Amino acid sequence: MKKLFIDIGGTHLRSEVCSDNEIIKESVSSNDTGLLFYIDQQMKLHPSIDFIGISYAGQVDKGVIISAPNINIDKYEITSEVKQRYGIALEIDNDLNCALRAEAAYWKSSNIAALYIGTGIGAAVIDQGILIKGNANMAFEIGHIPYRETPLVCGCGRNNCVELYASGSGMAKWLRHYGSRLEPVLSQLKIGSDRNERLIVSEFEEALLHAAGVLVTLANPEILVLGGGVIEQNPYLATLLREKLRHYALSPALQGLRIEISVLENAPLMGAKLLERHHG
Repeated sequence: MKKLFIDIGGTHLRSEVCSDNEIIKESVSSNDTGLLFYIDQQMKLHPSIDFIGISYAGQVDKGVIISAPNINIDKYEITSEVKQRYGIALEIDNDLNCALRAEAAYWKSSNIAALYIGTGIGAAVIDQGILIKGNANMAFEIGHIPYRETPLVCGCGRNNCVELYASGSGMAKWLRHYGSRLEPVLSQLKIGSDRNERLIVSEFEEALLHAAGVLVTLANPEILVLGGGVIEQNPYLATLLREKLRHYALSPALQGLRIEISVLENAPLMGAKLLERHHG
């Protein structure tokens, strides 16, 4: 039998079909591919799939997609729909929850927080070995805490989310607002000659420090692990946090804190694989 594991974010959908003797990997655009449509395709190609684990860049609870600011949704009741169509189990969780399960296993920590920045910005917390989920599995949605009002609109519909500053999608929106044709690449904007481009960088850094300060103050982890595409491309952000976070977080919460950059190739997908253990 085969297992299908999927990591779907605001830009890419990555998958692995795993059997005892091979792993088939694929990456497609998540902007052009609905999740249920993709599952239907994979079931046609691999009818022996008997379990699906999904890491999802949005709010999900009890097998239902609640919202996804950066993803088009073609089916909300994804678990029940797959069960009805194919008679197999599907487990789905927020991508940061999945990533943090993998990070906790790697760092061997029972008190750890993750802060990932890519298309969006998200966080998750494990405290005393327990993943903190909240009433509707929406705990630590750091990207959508109120920050500053803007002329922009977040994917969630509001205009004051921290994600509008400290994320790839936020940078892209500011560039369009200022009439720039540049790509939202932090390292390029940082050395640019345009004042607005440099402003986007400074406000990104300030918003990141604010979000990390809130997360560390509330969660008090022993390790804060940083991940996501923006972090991978800009490792200086870890140094920025180590040097300046004391101005944004409660001092006792910083005692003994380690700030690390993720070394896992794809922590959300690794975490999706751990969902099979949860199902069992």
